[in-house]
Amino acid sequence: MFETLTDSFTSAIKKIRFHDDEKSLTKATGELKKALLKADVNHKVVKELIQDVELKTKAKGIGKDQFLEALRETLYSILEVGGKKGFVFAPNPPTIILMTGLQGSGKTTTTGKLALYLKNKKKKVLVVAADLQRLAAVEQLRQITSKIEVELYEDEANKNPVEVVKAALKYANTKLFDVVLIDTAGRLAIDEELMSELKEVKEVANPDEIFYVADSLTGQDSVRTAISFKEQIGIDGVILSKYDGDSKGGVALGLSSQVQVPLRFIGSGEKMEDIEVFIPERIVNRLMGLGDIEGLAEKTANIIDEKQAKAMTKKIKKGQFNFNDFLEQMESMKKMGSMKSLIGMIPGMSGMAGALKDFDLDNSKELKQIKAMVSSMTPKEREDPDLLNNSRKQRIAQGCGLSQPEVNRVLKQFKNAGKMAKKFSGKKGMQDLQNMMSQMGGGGLNALRR
Repeated sequence: MFETLTDSFTSAIKKIRFHDDEKSLTKATGELKKALLKADVNHKVVKELIQDVELKTKAKGIGKDQFLEALRETLYSILEVGGKKGFVFAPNPPTIILMTGLQGSGKTTTTGKLALYLKNKKKKVLVVAADLQRLAAVEQLRQITSKIEVELYEDEANKNPVEVVKAALKYANTKLFDVVLIDTAGRLAIDEELMSELKEVKEVANPDEIFYVADSLTGQDSVRTAISFKEQIGIDGVILSKYDGDSKGGVALGLSSQVQVPLRFIGSGEKMEDIEVFIPERIVNRLMGLGDIEGLAEKTANIIDEKQAKAMTKKIKKGQFNFNDFLEQMESMKKMGSMKSLIGMIPGMSGMAGALKDFDLDNSKELKQIKAMVSSMTPKEREDPDLLNNSRKQRIAQGCGLSQPEVNRVLKQFKNAGKMAKKFSGKKGMQDLQNMMSQMGGGGLNALRR
């Protein structure tokens, strides 16, 4: 999701790659300034960044490595604002979070995303429908919480959000919830009525933290509204929504330093799983094209059970991987979020993320065909694909709407994939894979892209 900004830094680095004089540094910073302003980074932030990079590079001695180090240090200083990172739990549960933001900012959807994020961390979450101004808000939360299987507290008969929050907190304490997320009302613009209501809700909720959901598509306006909310209500963190739809992306670079409140999460896609913790060190690595292996590992660990993973590895080694296992793995991958978001976290692969913009496991034609085919199999056939003779294949083809040659092709691909997985599942196999990639050399990434 940072490809536009990453491209900006890459272009600047090229200007200084083969020269170590002040002229090349001027060209590099000029290129960087132009690209950052085009990406909608605040002009004051750009000015500060360029000045710092120039001073630090000169102090270290002009050169590509020095420029990279100066750029990394400066980016970190801009993104790092004192405060908490990610989600911080209160010493005594439940942790109460007030979700605030303007109408249309993605506040309600973000509340659902945050609830699922916490649920995946094995926390018992209660979402409170306290936005009683927007007619569809409660129904939207009802659908979201039903989908992610998180409990919703609602009382549409009561039109007073303060009373709803009071009752919800009493319920949360009785039922021993770990976290309470309160979805509050928003407006199309900041007004006295909105702020007055929020202050009342804040007083009765006594939240551990207040999150402001900022719409990245509004650019620098999102910064100004965040500052206004901070001054009138007080906020402890910002969640940047709709970042996957922002082709420029520059607002993320200056928001924390301008608002002086840490950016805690970023909405990185349309799926409920697409929310990422904003940790400055990791974001700097991604901006520099180095990926975020730690973030990817955390995301994977939240979804994939270690015991199940070990059991699956054993099956692969024995050549026992079947269609039930395949469907199970697909469902796990879907829970991890969009493929574009995951690819962007792998070092050196951020350039591929754009090509996967429209790829979705739910909508992949090939995967839909495989699912239809597997649904037409008997339980025994799913467990043991070797049972599939011609008559069985004919029956399956008729059941899923594919031709028999198409069924044969999928079965052949599945069998070959199982052989490859078995080959590369042991230590020797991993060494073979590394050797193969090293022989591919510079063409390795291009080969993967193809």
